[in-house]
Amino acid sequence: MPVNQPAGPRRRPPLPDLAVSLAGALFVLAGAAGLVPGPAAVALAVAGGCALACVRLAWLAGAPPAPPDPPTPPAAMPPAATPPAARPAGQRSGGDPTDQVPAEAAAVRPTGRRARRVALSRRVAGILDVAVLAAGLTVAVLPLSEPAHRLPVALAGLAVTAPLYAVALLRLPGRSRLSTRERLRRGVDVAGLGVSLVFAGWVLLPPGPVPPAARAASVGGAVALAALLVAALAERRRRPGAARCHAGAAATLGGLALLVVLLAYAAPDRALLAVAPPLLAGALVTAAGARRTAAGERPRAGVTPAAWPGLTAPAGIAALAAGHHLWTVGEFTAPAIALGLSVIPPMVVREVLAAADQRRRAERLAASEARLRHLVGDDGQPAGAAPVDRAGLVRALDRRAGGALLVVDLHGADETAVLDAPVLAEVARRLRAGAGPHDVVARLTDTEFAVLTDVGPVLAYALGTRLLVALAEPCPRPDGTSRIRASVGLAETTGGEPEDVLRQADLARRRAVQLGRDRVEWYDAYLEEQLVRRLDLERELPGAVARGELDLVYQPVLALADRLPVGTEALLRWRSPALGTVLPDELLPVAADLDLLGELGRWVLDRACRQLADWSEGGRALWMAVNVTPRELAAPDFVARTATALAAYDVPPERLVVEVAEPAVAAELSTVVARLAGLRSLGVRTALDDFRAEHASLAQLRRLPIDLLKVGPHLVGPGADGQRPLIDVVANLGDRLGLEVVVEGLESDAQVAGARRAGCHYGQGFALARPAPAERVEAWFEEFPSTPR
Repeated sequence: MPVNQPAGPRRRPPLPDLAVSLAGALFVLAGAAGLVPGPAAVALAVAGGCALACVRLAWLAGAPPAPPDPPTPPAAMPPAATPPAARPAGQRSGGDPTDQVPAEAAAVRPTGRRARRVALSRRVAGILDVAVLAAGLTVAVLPLSEPAHRLPVALAGLAVTAPLYAVALLRLPGRSRLSTRERLRRGVDVAGLGVSLVFAGWVLLPPGPVPPAARAASVGGAVALAALLVAALAERRRRPGAARCHAGAAATLGGLALLVVLLAYAAPDRALLAVAPPLLAGALVTAAGARRTAAGERPRAGVTPAAWPGLTAPAGIAALAAGHHLWTVGEFTAPAIALGLSVIPPMVVREVLAAADQRRRAERLAASEARLRHLVGDDGQPAGAAPVDRAGLVRALDRRAGGALLVVDLHGADETAVLDAPVLAEVARRLRAGAGPHDVVARLTDTEFAVLTDVGPVLAYALGTRLLVALAEPCPRPDGTSRIRASVGLAETTGGEPEDVLRQADLARRRAVQLGRDRVEWYDAYLEEQLVRRLDLERELPGAVARGELDLVYQPVLALADRLPVGTEALLRWRSPALGTVLPDELLPVAADLDLLGELGRWVLDRACRQLADWSEGGRALWMAVNVTPRELAAPDFVARTATALAAYDVPPERLVVEVAEPAVAAELSTVVARLAGLRSLGVRTALDDFRAEHASLAQLRRLPIDLLKVGPHLVGPGADGQRPLIDVVANLGDRLGLEVVVEGLESDAQVAGARRAGCHYGQGFALARPAPAERVEAWFEEFPSTPR
C-alpha cells in the first residue's frame, strides 16, 4: 500500500533479548529438574545475557560521538520548507544494536555541550560494561570453584560490581541538582523502602544465628536496592535511559546480594537458581538504558515522578513479609517488632511532605489562574474590554457587521511541553499583545482561544501568521521553558449566524491540524465537505477488515516487446456499504491516522499471496506486486510475516514483488534498506515505485537493494528544449545498475511506443490493461499463451 508515514509503532523487545531470555529460562528449568547442576545452570542462564549486554556496551563505549541535534526551524517557516530531522548515517534498521553498525560511526564530531555529554556517555558505558562483566564472571566461576570458595567469590564479585555501578550512575549525563526539599523527599523514600526491605529480609531469614556475610549482604543490599529503585522511579519520566540504568543496577546488585545470602547459609544448589532472573534482567536492562542515554536523550522538563510507589510500596512489602512470617513461624521477636514499627515514621513524613507539595501546587495553580483571568477574564474577556465566554463571544459576533474570527488551537511542540496555567497565561498575554486594540480575545477550551477582529480577510490572515510567530517563542516556566505549536482556523464573520461562524472557524482549525499544524487555514464550503467526508471515513473504517469490506483489484504488467502478461499489481479497494468504493489515495491517510495501516497491510499481503497461489495452479508463472509503506517495513516482524505468508500458500518467493514509494523513502532510508535486504535474502523481489529521477533520488538509488524501478509516464515525453526524454536516461541507468524498468500509467499508444523505444522491458496502464477483479483478469489471461517468465 502506497503512502504516508506517520510515527513509528511502539518498539518490541529485540529478538536477541528474547532469545537469551528464553535460553536462560530453559537452563533454569533444566537446573530445577536436576538435569544440570545448580551452579552450572545459573552460569549458563546468565552468560548469554551478560555477553550480549557487554557487546552492546562495548559498542557504545568505543563508537565515535553522534552528530549534533539539528537546529529548530523558525516557526514562521512553512511546513514544506522545514527540513526533516535526519537519521544518523550508517544506521541499519532492526531491533538490536549488535546487528547494526552504530549510528555514530558515520557522524561528524559534535562540539560544545553535546560533545561533552556524548563523551561522558561513552565513559559511563565503559564503566557499566566492566560492571556487567564482573557480575557475569562472578556466577561463571561458581561451577568451577570448590563449594568452600564460592562465598568469597560471590563477596568479591559484589564488592567489585557495586562501586562500578555507583561511579557510573553518578556520572550519567543529564543529572540535575536536587533542591533541599527534593533531597529530603528522596531520602525519606529511600529510608521507608530500605527499612521495609531490611525488615522483610530479617523475618524471611532462617531462624537462628545469622552469618556475618548474610547480615551484611541483606542489610547493605536492601539499602542499595531501595536507593536505586527510588532513583529509577524518580527518573522514569524525566530521563528514561537513566531510570533503566538504575533499575538494571538494582536487579544486578540484588541478585548478587541474594547469592551471598544463599551461599552464607550453605543453601542447596537448586536454591541458587533464584539469582539467575535478576542477574539476566539486570544485564539487559543496563545495556538498554545505556544505549538510550548514549543516543542523546534530553531531560524532560516539568515532569513530576509518581508519588504512589513511595507511599504504598514500603507498607506493602512489610505487610507481605509479616504475613509470611506469621504463617510459617507464628510469632515475632522484640527486635523484629521494633524493626517493623520503624517502617511507619518514614511513611508519615512522606505523607506530610506530599500534602505540603500538593498545597504548594494548588497555590501556584491558583496564582496562575488568577493571572490568566486578569489577562483574559473569567469568560474569555481581554483585560480592559467589555465583559465577554463563549456566550459573550457569540454576542460580540452578532454585533459585528464584518471582519473575521480566528480559532487558535495549542499543541505541545514535543513530549516535554506542558500546557499548564503558566503557559496558558503567557499564551493569553501574547494573543492580547498581537491583537488590535478593538479585537476580542476569548478562551474557548483548555487549549483553544479565539480572536475576533474587524479587519478584512487579507489583514486577518496576516494577523494569524503574526500570532503563530509570537506563540512559537519558548514560554518561560518556573522550572525552565516550554515550546508550543499552534494551528489557526479562520472564517469571515459576514453573512452568517454567530454559531455558524464559530463552527466554520473550528472546521478550518481542524484542517490546519490535519495538514501539519503551524499554519493558518481559511474556511470554505468545499473544506466542510472534505471534513465531513473525513469524519465518515474515520467512523466506518475500523472493523472493515473483519466485516469483509476490503477487496483487491489487479492491474496486469505486460512485456512491451510482445505485450504478453508477466505479472500484476495488487491494488486495494474498500467497498463500504455506507460510503461506496473508496480508493487508496483517500483510504490510506485515514488508516495511517487511525493506526490501521498494519492491519490493512497484513490483509493485503495474505490475500495477494493466496491469489498468486491460485493462479500458479493454472500454470501461470506471473509475479504479484504489493505496495507497502516505510512504516510497515519498519515493523521488526515484517520479513518474518512475509516468509510465513509465502510458506502458507506455497508461493515461490521470487514471484512476490514488494514495492515501496520513492518519495516516502528518504526519511526512513536506513530502515528501508535493511528491510528490503531482508526480503531479498528470502528471494522476494523488491521495487522502488514512483521514481522521480531527481538529484536526491539518483543519489540514494545505489543504496537501495531493489530489482525493479517503476517510473511514471511523465518521463516518456520529450525533454525541455527538445532534449532526449528522461526515460532514455532512466532506462540507461537501470541497465547499468542491473534493474528492470517498469513504466506505469501508460494511457496512449504513443507513450507505450516511447517506453519501448527507450529500452524499458515492462509497462502497465490503461493503454495496456485496466485494473479488474481476479476473475476478470484470469479470463483475460486465457487469451494469451501460458509462457512462463
